[in-house]
Amino acid sequence: MEDLKVLLVDDEQAFLEPMAARLARRRISCSTAQSGKEALKLLQEECFNCAIVDVMMPVMDGLALLRRIRQDYPGTPVILLTGHASVELGVQGMELGAFEYLMKPVDLDELLDTVRRAVLETERVPERDNA
Repeated sequence: MEDLKVLLVDDEQAFLEPMAARLARRRISCSTAQSGKEALKLLQEECFNCAIVDVMMPVMDGLALLRRIRQDYPGTPVILLTGHASVELGVQGMELGAFEYLMKPVDLDELLDTVRRAVLETERVPERDNA
């Protein structure tokens, strides 16, 4: 998949910068945001194939951001990340429309595979019944 553009949202700079660099080395364009508010601003300005969102963030957590993305940018798949193992949060995220829920530290190949699957799934156009 070429020309992938993802939005990476995490309040932890120690995670954000290295992950963005790792994605860039894999030829994936990556914009970063350290808050939900900053992410929403970027979503207004640019189009993204996928958003990768940390669940635990101050002010606007990842689930609140997920709700806004689903409402305002329904074609943008969201992958949730967390370092805090919680089946409940995972279930809640999936119910709210997250494409997938991954644990930190996330394996880069697993993340890339998930991004590709999310993009392919959202690009599918359902066949229309001509009857």
